[in-house]
Amino acid sequence: MTAPAALAEPRIRRGPVRPTERALAPDLARGAMLLFIALANSAGYFLASAPGVETDPRGLERFYNVFMVEFIHARAFPLFAIMFGYGLVQLARRQAQAGATPGQVRRVLLRRNAWLFVFGIAHGALLYSGDFLGAYGLIGIVFTLLLLRRSDKVHRFAPWYLAVGGIYTLVLAGLVAAGFQAGGAAIPVSPFPSVDAGTYLASVGERLTEWPVHTATLLPMILMVWVGAWAGRRRFLEEPERHLPLLRWAAFGGLAVAVGAGMPMALLSGGFIHVADDTAAAMKLLYEASGFFGGLGYAAVFGLLAHILTRKPAGLVVTAVSALGQRSLSGYLFQSVAWLVLATPFFLGLDDRVGSPLLVSQVCALAVWALTVWAAYLAHRRGYRGPAETLLRRLTYGRKR
Repeated sequence: MTAPAALAEPRIRRGPVRPTERALAPDLARGAMLLFIALANSAGYFLASAPGVETDPRGLERFYNVFMVEFIHARAFPLFAIMFGYGLVQLARRQAQAGATPGQVRRVLLRRNAWLFVFGIAHGALLYSGDFLGAYGLIGIVFTLLLLRRSDKVHRFAPWYLAVGGIYTLVLAGLVAAGFQAGGAAIPVSPFPSVDAGTYLASVGERLTEWPVHTATLLPMILMVWVGAWAGRRRFLEEPERHLPLLRWAAFGGLAVAVGAGMPMALLSGGFIHVADDTAAAMKLLYEASGFFGGLGYAAVFGLLAHILTRKPAGLVVTAVSALGQRSLSGYLFQSVAWLVLATPFFLGLDDRVGSPLLVSQVCALAVWALTVWAAYLAHRRGYRGPAETLLRRLTYGRKR
């Protein structure tokens, strides 16, 4: 007689993580991260460009362009990448602690990331070609196969990306300074043709060509994911009290590098300086290269915040934002639905009906994020997962035996 599956091998954990098992910092970071993602993606959608900055800024737009370049654009998605790597390690650890074998853990992660890639295809084609899910699915598969089970001797090389990135940023800054030329270059942005398509079907056609190119450009972010996984192996965000000095240095240093290196592009985007085309291109490259340090700084800030907040009962705002962090996939996908409805010409087309698409996009971003926070809090109170998380879990594990 064949042994029941539950006795033949350890049961892979399918149930949700109990509240007492959850660390505050990762969930708080993911929930707050979605505000940064909303600010960045709504601007890109309303302005049909990447980064989403007003190319002819006037009045308050000039200062807001500076803010977006310094603190949001190219700073939000590195935080996303770091937290994705951190989450891979968390999931693998929970499965192992529940009794799963290394082979079972690997299969769970491979299935989950394969389905995440499928989610990315659907998201990128139907809603938003600036999708990150497809790239993270592919990165997650590669990471699981090549790096997940490696020893600390291998993973200790991950932080060296910080040194390499720092040197690269310094070299770019030197090149910008040495080759600085005044001129009348336009603010360097890349167009998003799918956002300006006249019909939904036409926008899908555009996204089918945009998404693969965008996804391919994101694959090098496996290095950022690896840094996040390295931090996850050491529980930087789950046990911040053990790493306070390093978290303080990462928060201050990471944000200082991002702000300093992003300043030339920020001033250019605000119309406070005027440079030649080659100088503008170099400034954009410098601001993009420094984005990882901004993401690292933000991750450390959330670790420090969690250390402070866990000393007292969590308030309503912290609980609600953390609840969204636990349902970040649903929140992320809902945002793309909102931008499609609010900004495209074949739906509400608010970008063409207002005086400042940039500023209106940010109002919409705050409203949409607040709505997802409220919905996540209600789901948290009732013990519901997010719909996207439920679907991904069902596809990953199948029906419960």
